[in-house]
Amino acid sequence: MFCNQCRTELQADYNLCPKCGTPVGRLAQPAAVAGQGRLQRHLRTLGILWIAVGALFLIPSAVLMTLGSVSHIAIPGTEEIGRMVGPSLLSFFGTLFLLVGGAQICVGWGLMRRQSWARVAALILGIISLFHPPFGTGLGIYTLWVLLAHDAGTEYQQLARAGS
Repeated sequence: MFCNQCRTELQADYNLCPKCGTPVGRLAQPAAVAGQGRLQRHLRTLGILWIAVGALFLIPSAVLMTLGSVSHIAIPGTEEIGRMVGPSLLSFFGTLFLLVGGAQICVGWGLMRRQSWARVAALILGIISLFHPPFGTGLGIYTLWVLLAHDAGTEYQQLARAGS
């Protein structure tokens, strides 16, 4: 028998490789991880990342909505169009950030709870986030890598059915 990590020859009674310390035999993988597929191992991390990014979208949303409600004070009184359009645009973009952040939080929650709708929603948001470098692009690539792997759709449906 040889070590899977460093290829050192091992005796049958070894539990750890004497050279690199890697667990040998049945101890090599914990039972909980050994039976999990790639999708199941990465789904929780992916959900947490989507929730974190969604929470980060709520910060500019709050700022823009607050500025939209008080910006009419800073605009001179003679600029009537600016007094109407400025706050409206700030509130619109604040609301847009709020909706996007809320959608990302819901998708993260759905992935962690293995909801049947969350995979498709995460794929759509993952494709859209590819155009938001650098972090959105990284999250989009990670989302597509996890959710579009070979048999990921079937595995996700099984997880969703088991979670129901």
